Amino acid sequence: QVQLVESGGGLVQAGGSLRLSCAASGDTFSIRAIGYSRQAPGKQRELVATISRGNSANYADSVKGRFTISRDNAKNRVYLQMNSLKPEDTAVYSCNAVNGRNDVYWGQGTQVTVSS
Repeated sequence: QVQLVESGGGLVQAGGSLRLSCAASGDTFSIRAIGYSRQAPGKQRELVATISRGNSANYADSVKGRFTISRDNAKNRVYLQMNSLKPEDTAVYSCNAVNGRNDVYWGQGTQVTVSS
């Protein structure tokens, strides 16, 4: 089992920045990849960014060049640095992790609101 707890959401003006943090606990050695998804009201969930055990990162086209995902293995934390935020980035952001058996774990989510 893996437990994920997000922090760092909030309200920011367009063009601003936020950093989300995801703390993982439990069977962290089993995690193959970890990342963030988001879901805005009335929209489908979108996979925003992922980072593998080997630090290979992937991003949705909508955030490339603006968001950066990183991990601190010593602290079992993953960070999502979000720059040049836009109103359309407003959503609940959830940390998610997948293990070697393709079990998926989710955090509780954190609200990010970008005002115009």
